[in-house]
Amino acid sequence: QVQLVESGGGLVQAGGSLRLSCAASRSILSANTMGWYRQAPGEQREPVATASTGGNTNYADSVKGRFTMSRDYAKNTIYLQMNSLNPEDTAVYYCNMRGTTVWRTNFDSWGQGTQVTVSS
Repeated sequence: QVQLVESGGGLVQAGGSLRLSCAASRSILSANTMGWYRQAPGEQREPVATASTGGNTNYADSVKGRFTMSRDYAKNTIYLQMNSLNPEDTAVYYCNMRGTTVWRTNFDSWGQGTQVTVSS
C-alpha cells in the first residue's frame, strides 16, 4: 500500500504563507494524477489544486493566483505553496495521488491531513 505523509500545516496570520508537502513511499512506480484538497468544519472536501502528469494544473477559483502546486518527481513529493492566506483558507488539507506501484498494481492514496489555520 502506498502511504502519503503530509507536513507543513500550522497557524499563520492573514496575509502570510505556508508550504505543504506530501511525500509518497518508495513503492510508487508512477503517479499519474495528484492533487490537494481541503475540508473546512461542516463542509465537504473540495479540490484545491489537481493535475495529471504532463497536463495543466487546475486550481479552485478561490485560490487562483495565490496557491501553486509543484512536484519533485525524484522524491515522489508534491507541494502546495500558499500565499496571501486569508481566514477562509482555514481547513484540513489532504493530498491525493493515483498511479501504479512497483508491483504493477494501481493505487489511490490520501495523506493523513494537515491543519491550516489562518487568523484575522
